[in-house]
Amino acid sequence: MAAYMPGDDVIVASNVEKHFPLSGGLFRRKVLPPIRAVDGVSFSIPRGSCFAIVGESGSGKSTLARMIVGLWRATAGDIIVDGNDLSTQSSALARKMRRKVQLVLQDPHASLDPRMTVRATLREALVVHRLCPDRAAQNRRIEQVIRQVGLSLTHLDRFPNALSGGQRQRVAIARGIIIEPDVLVLDEPVSALDVSVQAQIINLLVQLQQSLKLTYIIITHDLSLVTHMADAVGVMYLGRFVEQGPTSAVCSSPAHPYTDSLLSAVAGIDADFEKTRPVSILQGAIPSPTALPTGCTFHTRCTRARLIGPGLPENERVSLDDGVIPSVCMRTVPDTRNFGTCGVTLTCHFPGTATPDETHKTSRL
Repeated sequence: MAAYMPGDDVIVASNVEKHFPLSGGLFRRKVLPPIRAVDGVSFSIPRGSCFAIVGESGSGKSTLARMIVGLWRATAGDIIVDGNDLSTQSSALARKMRRKVQLVLQDPHASLDPRMTVRATLREALVVHRLCPDRAAQNRRIEQVIRQVGLSLTHLDRFPNALSGGQRQRVAIARGIIIEPDVLVLDEPVSALDVSVQAQIINLLVQLQQSLKLTYIIITHDLSLVTHMADAVGVMYLGRFVEQGPTSAVCSSPAHPYTDSLLSAVAGIDADFEKTRPVSILQGAIPSPTALPTGCTFHTRCTRARLIGPGLPENERVSLDDGVIPSVCMRTVPDTRNFGTCGVTLTCHFPGTATPDETHKTSRL
């Protein structure tokens, strides 16, 4: 990973929210409660590091990514990029800020214009941001970048449909780095690729981060990718970070039951440990953001709450159709608090018994 100075944060987000208004009714329009896609998220990313945002589909990861790159404005809260608050920028200044933060989307087949050659696609980025004053300088920059991502000059005159999936993703990465950004937001950068190609793209991203001193934000559900690349991780569920901290601490000693469930779905490399390790199976589907559960939003799927509930006094538990849970889980939103001394924070009434400070003989991944 690229080195960075402590306290030199390139992105700082404070209590960021994004709400989408709804309306209903066939003849008489009525205002419905908004969708709280992102609901009070805070984090900071040191320059040159890699921050991963993980969670299931519908948890708000991509919405947060689009606010970071300036495509959407936050409903509330602040996103500060390199000292500039995106919420207070005019449209003209916001466009200039987009050069600092670039987005690489999940599906390069959809994000690349099929009517444009690779050369034209890369040239368009230079023209939009008014870089390289003449065509010769643009060509030199295009040829330099295409080599950086591991492609040859012959690929420049091809259309996207003449490229493989891995080659298209390399072009998408080239389009992101050609304007020399500070931050690259990678939205599921390898999920649409074959396993062998995934390893090549991951190695390319690591090399580019070191050589170009980039800061990465990775949006993913692949925890094996997180442990390989990320310095810190935020686990997102229904618009909030339920656990956040250094990757080594969060992935080796998950304190939140949701994090534990996500890690249980990933196979480890120690076969003997895999045979005996406890598995926390995540039940059900993520609730609709239009009807969020009360209290802790994870209580509808939490196996830990159903283990603790039966042992509590009658006045401290609630009976549901699929078990008994502590009443505090259903009625009270948990506060964000520190857990251990490794910088881990989480929102849970009953965190795991292990702490990130304890030494584990076998890693979870």
